[in-house]
Amino acid sequence: MLYCWIVNGLQLLVLGRTLVKLAGTAMPSLGAEGLPASVRSVLVDVHHHPDSSVGEVAARTGFPQSHVSASIARLQEQGLLVAEADPRDRRRTLVRPAPDPRGGFLVIGSEPADDALLEALDDPRALPDVQRALETLYRHLVPSSG
Repeated sequence: MLYCWIVNGLQLLVLGRTLVKLAGTAMPSLGAEGLPASVRSVLVDVHHHPDSSVGEVAARTGFPQSHVSASIARLQEQGLLVAEADPRDRRRTLVRPAPDPRGGFLVIGSEPADDALLEALDDPRALPDVQRALETLYRHLVPSSG
């Protein structure tokens, strides 16, 4: 049976807000407890892509460069990120995770959002379908995710 549900703008907005809340629950805090999920997402991106420029972080996260810059400044104040001028191009700023107190760098994994999704679902048996739908949305709607 082919079912076609036509999404309107309000439904898309409600879905987007729901996904943002789920992402905030699923995203690691990395010592940034109490910060908005948008700021933590900048932190997580930098952990996955150390020595990135502010523009590169903005491109990957989809946030405006001004938000990324403000987030980086906030995270630097908390000692979670280090930002320095690129030695090859002093106009660019490169960002990396701050060293942890033991002298190394904090390394994080990419944890699945399964627990957050399961908590939000009425029926846990729907998880595989939801995971497939989210993967499809991500692949088609997020630039360069292909």
